[in-house]
Amino acid sequence: MSVALSQELDGVVAVSQNHLIGLRDTPSRIALKPRLARANMSGQYLSAFKGRGMEYDESRPYEPGDDIRNMDWRVTARTGKPHSKLYREERERPVLMWSDFRRSLAFGTRNCLKSVRAAEAAALLAWQAVAQGDRVGGLLFSDDRHLELRPGRGKHSALRLMKYLSEFSQQAWQHLQQAPADKGSNGDGEHALNRLAQVTRPGSLVYLISDFRELSASLESTLFRMARHSEVVLLQVEDPLEVELPPAGIYRVTDGREEAEIDSSLPSARRNYRRNHDRRSSQLQQLASKTGSRLLRLSTADEDLSATLLKQLARRGGRS
Repeated sequence: MSVALSQELDGVVAVSQNHLIGLRDTPSRIALKPRLARANMSGQYLSAFKGRGMEYDESRPYEPGDDIRNMDWRVTARTGKPHSKLYREERERPVLMWSDFRRSLAFGTRNCLKSVRAAEAAALLAWQAVAQGDRVGGLLFSDDRHLELRPGRGKHSALRLMKYLSEFSQQAWQHLQQAPADKGSNGDGEHALNRLAQVTRPGSLVYLISDFRELSASLESTLFRMARHSEVVLLQVEDPLEVELPPAGIYRVTDGREEAEIDSSLPSARRNYRRNHDRRSSQLQQLASKTGSRLLRLSTADEDLSATLLKQLARRGGRS
């Protein structure tokens, strides 16, 4: 259940629904158009998957199982080998926000908690998808909760997503003030991954927004399954303290139950800390490349989230 947030805390430790609604005018700077988009209006996307449809795409050599009605008799006659026609269908594109709100996201040392940054990123992308006529849905999860929102059209679907993004971010903040539960650190991540693979339809655009810490080993197989018929984008949310130790000194840290001290003045400790981060970062990049996914990185230190997204999305030549 949502709680009242003061203006000073809204967008720092959690986000209100109004805060996310206020991002509606920002996404005009973010391009989500796939390479095959013809126009910025409802129903004018050419899907990334192929089948029987209205728009001829290409012909290729016949393969067992091809529909005989799609035979390209002209090419077959010219080459002497059977060929099939392929088509691209025009349809609205489902856009799914797989948003992680586990306890590891309730952390931040700069502008906001990672859970706040994750909610804002999902909101920005959702508003742009709605503006472009796509259908927006979500799959939100935490250590003890799981929620699925089927893709829907228009402002109503976006507002529904904003409501639950706000609710999950506030719950993440509330849980931060409590002792951690004894259940596994992966929380509901395994179930959320399985459900994502089950509900994703061909031609979808899927954003996985997480810090990707201690996620299930099934992440790789799930990405492979989805990337065969959908566009998959990983948005990793980090805090600067996860990248590098703070300036030399002794710092006391706690997870709510235990306390420890970190001596950041030791050169060996600083090197090992950065090396561990770089190793995890490289593994995630390799996973994205291996599965044909796109990896974007967001930080709690980002002053302008939409500008950061725009810069990274633009590197893909117009594709999100």
